[in-house]
Amino acid sequence: MSAEHGTQPRVGCAVDADGRITFDLPTRPDERHEEQQLLLRLRPKKGQPEKDLHVLDLEPAADGRLYAVLGPHTVLAEGRWDVYRIQDAGSGRQRLRPGLRDLRVLVDGHLRDWQSPLAVRIPYVTKDGYLAVRAWLRTAHAEVGRIDVTKKSTTVRARLHGTSLQAGAVTHLRLRGGNGDMRTLEPQAGDDGRSLSFTVDHEELAAGTGAGSGAWDVFVRPAAKAPLIRVARLLDDVADRKEVFVYPAVTVGGAVLRSYYTVDNDFSMEVKKAGSAI
Repeated sequence: MSAEHGTQPRVGCAVDADGRITFDLPTRPDERHEEQQLLLRLRPKKGQPEKDLHVLDLEPAADGRLYAVLGPHTVLAEGRWDVYRIQDAGSGRQRLRPGLRDLRVLVDGHLRDWQSPLAVRIPYVTKDGYLAVRAWLRTAHAEVGRIDVTKKSTTVRARLHGTSLQAGAVTHLRLRGGNGDMRTLEPQAGDDGRSLSFTVDHEELAAGTGAGSGAWDVFVRPAAKAPLIRVARLLDDVADRKEVFVYPAVTVGGAVLRSYYTVDNDFSMEVKKAGSAI
């Protein structure tokens, strides 16, 4: 089949409140429906072979379309899953363009209480125009809420899912690629045992970045001996927020500080020498 955009089939999808994703695919009157399947492939890292595949049967519906359902309890490993159609056992894969995506139930996902393990799946359009599913799978999660940036400090509000704050809870900023450099802050806990906030002093963070430039990844340790939980923003309909949610840069002495989201929607803070590119 031609690889031109106009000749490739488009698959629509809808997400319900339980996390179920229903895919629907239009068909031609002369097209066989038997044995057609939808394939989700976990995109491998560069230079690595593909390992994780998930196959869904495409079933005919009364309106002539084909449907496949990814159940809410189906485990997808964390990463990006590309969507393909297999028309019969002897045919190859056909990557699919997106049709209508109904993601309305995801918009207010941060208002729900999520249990452990936290499984998030967001259908999205890739940079080259194909349908894919972004998946996160985490034992517990700290969802970023409001971020307030002033000249002197950045205050982050977050809420825990899959766990709660206990005695000895702290927030850690860990220098990426460093020699275990860590800064520890005491969070302010909300009355519900899950809400928290912490404030990062810009001057102190700049002074603690020994090389003058570096990225600090942010974690919450909800209890004295509990595992670290990455602070992130996952619970809505935005699969890639790095270029969408942009926070102001602040200059402190000879350094420029900026809060940002990584390619995985994790929250980090960057310190760079003034005059270098942010």
